[in-house]
Amino acid sequence: MAKVVPPSSEDLMQLDNFLCFAIYSANHAFTRVYKPLLDELDLTYPQYLVMVVLWEKDDQTVGSLGEKLFLESSTLTPMLKRLEAMGYVARVRDKVDERQVRVRLTETGRALKEKARGVPLGIADATGMEPAEIVRLKQEIAALRASLLR
Repeated sequence: MAKVVPPSSEDLMQLDNFLCFAIYSANHAFTRVYKPLLDELDLTYPQYLVMVVLWEKDDQTVGSLGEKLFLESSTLTPMLKRLEAMGYVARVRDKVDERQVRVRLTETGRALKEKARGVPLGIADATGMEPAEIVRLKQEIAALRASLLR
């Protein structure tokens, strides 16, 4: 096994050696791939993520959606209002706790799932990676995120 040599302080100050820049620039590349796929659905990427979470489990609180998506309610609420105006979701006050706002898919929102089925396949294809490689990389990035959130 090859010995790993610690990078010099000069190496650490080179953009190509920044892990955060690799992830940041990969995010931009993902955005370019997602855009035409999501344009067909008339959704932005954050709106798509909200829909995916609701397709997994309908009728969630704004707080629950925010936890899953790592978004504050101040960011999520305007997005939910736009999705509601588009006819994909309905926001209603919780009957038990009126402080809570619940988000539910409409029939139109449920039907959109069928149109969206090709998006994950399009993204997987664009990576050029095997499914096992994608799973491994996703797990590593999730572990990195968890470490950074501690």
